[in-house]
Amino acid sequence: MKKIIMTMTTAALLSSCGLYKSYERPADIQTDGLYRSDNTQSGDSLGLASFAWREIFTDPQLQTLIERGLAQNTNLRSAQLQIEQSEASLKAAKWAYIPSLAFAPQGSLAGVDWGKATQTYTIPVSASWQIDIFGSLHNAKKRAQAQLENSQAYKQAVQSQLIAAIANYYYSLAMLKDQLAVSQETEKLWKENVETTRALMNAGQSNMAAVSQTEANYYSICTQITDLKQQISDLENEFSALLGEAPQKYAIGSMNNWKVPARMSAGIPAAALANRPDVKQAETQLAVAYYATNESRAAFYPGLNLSGAIGWTNDLGTLPVNPGKWIWNAMASLTQPIFQNGKLRAQYKISKAQQEQAKLSFQQTLLDAGTEVNAALTKIQATGEKDGLYTKQIASLETAVKSTQALMMNSSTNYLQVLTAQQTLLTAQMSQISNKFSQIQAAIELYQALGGGYDE
Repeated sequence: MKKIIMTMTTAALLSSCGLYKSYERPADIQTDGLYRSDNTQSGDSLGLASFAWREIFTDPQLQTLIERGLAQNTNLRSAQLQIEQSEASLKAAKWAYIPSLAFAPQGSLAGVDWGKATQTYTIPVSASWQIDIFGSLHNAKKRAQAQLENSQAYKQAVQSQLIAAIANYYYSLAMLKDQLAVSQETEKLWKENVETTRALMNAGQSNMAAVSQTEANYYSICTQITDLKQQISDLENEFSALLGEAPQKYAIGSMNNWKVPARMSAGIPAAALANRPDVKQAETQLAVAYYATNESRAAFYPGLNLSGAIGWTNDLGTLPVNPGKWIWNAMASLTQPIFQNGKLRAQYKISKAQQEQAKLSFQQTLLDAGTEVNAALTKIQATGEKDGLYTKQIASLETAVKSTQALMMNSSTNYLQVLTAQQTLLTAQMSQISNKFSQIQAAIELYQALGGGYDE
């Protein structure tokens, strides 16, 4: 019998060795090939993700707004409270390794036929201790630690999104204000065109149709200016809400102050994407599921508990003694589940399924992250190429406007050619500003796609 018990105990210990194994990323999780070959760039392993947000967003006014947003945003403060909750849970899981103590004094009065009462008392201190033979407490602690890391990743996600949102609002306002400046300059020139055309009509070199068309062109730029001012006001109101402030005007610099980061690379996928908060969250969620599965496996094995008490009492079971005596007891119990109505096996199957779900979610998160990085890199490349073309186009159109105006003064061309050249120039100037914003936005998107923006 003794040999049978020893054999069963040895077998149980050997089969439970895996319950103490720490989480490791599954070997079949794919991290290679997440970037397109034409988007692969040389650089360090982290690329743009290694930059602190202050190194990316160097505009002093923007840095001040980001700092205000980080200090005042309610979602970020809520994420910090979630971290504190996870830290408390982890601390409780660590304390589970040591014995629990309780102080429970008791006293009683008893008598017969209203005679003299007998007084008894017991003043004990009791202790109980769960021995973690099969890793139940170990996996509970590891799961709590993974949940803490998940909460920290969530805060990183909130902070990264907040910084990107503030930067996007800032440069959206910068784009609108740059477009407003161009429109206001164009409005002055087109107003002069109206006066020039009217003077030509009075001199017999033009007609009322040309004056009316030139005036209509002028009024169109005036309405565009009004629209831009309204858009700026609406966007400032939304920006104020994001920063947790009352609606107000903001000092916004020009987009020309934007400086492209020195190393605009995406880094190595496995290293760079691991810095993304959603990737961290997905992997820590997989780790949580892994330890939960180990906990459900540990429930099949015996539980060993030690308990005892020591105290002072005058109640020894017969008559009270005076003075009291010291008493103590100690007990060990071993509980082996035999039949639990299938609950343990069902919980284990549920845990395994949830672990597989977490694994699939982690793989998909990596694929989605790679897609976002590729899109941002492609956008950066395309907007960079277009910027040079817009510069050449605007230079040509400025020459065309000057030439058609000079020809019109000599009556060798009509007003329609002048108006067409002016409108085309304005469209090109507006498009170049929009493209500049898209270029900045792509850099922000790449930085966020690589998990940047978390800088304590």
